[in-house]
Amino acid sequence: MTGTLWGVGLGPGDPELLTLKAHRLITSATVIAYPAPAGGQSFARAIAAAFIPATAREIAISVPMQTARFPAQAVYDRAAADIAQHLDDGRDVVTLCEGDPFFYGSFMYLYTRLAARYPCVTVPGVTSMTAAAAAAGRPLCARNEELRIVPAPLAEDVLQARLATPGAVAILKVGRHLAKVRRVVERLGRAAGAVYLSHATLPGERVLPLADAPETAPYFSLILLPGDDPYGQ
Repeated sequence: MTGTLWGVGLGPGDPELLTLKAHRLITSATVIAYPAPAGGQSFARAIAAAFIPATAREIAISVPMQTARFPAQAVYDRAAADIAQHLDDGRDVVTLCEGDPFFYGSFMYLYTRLAARYPCVTVPGVTSMTAAAAAAGRPLCARNEELRIVPAPLAEDVLQARLATPGAVAILKVGRHLAKVRRVVERLGRAAGAVYLSHATLPGERVLPLADAPETAPYFSLILLPGDDPYGQ
């Protein structure tokens, strides 16, 4: 019998937003894996730190933090091989993932490498998008309204085409793309009601009208654009 690979969503940062299932799996884990920036601390591990057993073996998946594309295939190939050794020996591996594992989560890259050979179970978590909506007091969408999720790193012309269509929008991965996003939003006349958020659920949480957002944004930031019926009226 092999072990099971668990992809555990941790939510956006507040440890109290872990699900009961996530808490149970982490506190009973014998092997814990998590992404970590090369030479830095793992945000995913920091969220769960109080619940990780002192006896658990840890696998830090070192991810280079750079704007150019890093050799992701090699990173996740090595991590999958390390995890597979534990699974082959019958040990479950609990992989920590900020937010939700299958919503822009790094766990999906391990899943695609290992799911054909081992039991793999995904435990969903609160997303940054829903946490931001709660922090802003802004429903994401209502009734038959559509919600579009748009990544900020898109080219400016592509981003404009995506935002030109009516409907509520969550713009993720804003970070260093804030100036570009703000420029497009203003050009389309969608700045009214647009909300900028960073570090949702964390001590440094900021919720501001987009017009009052800082010149530069941290990695953990996003923008919400209202749709035609933001309050379900």
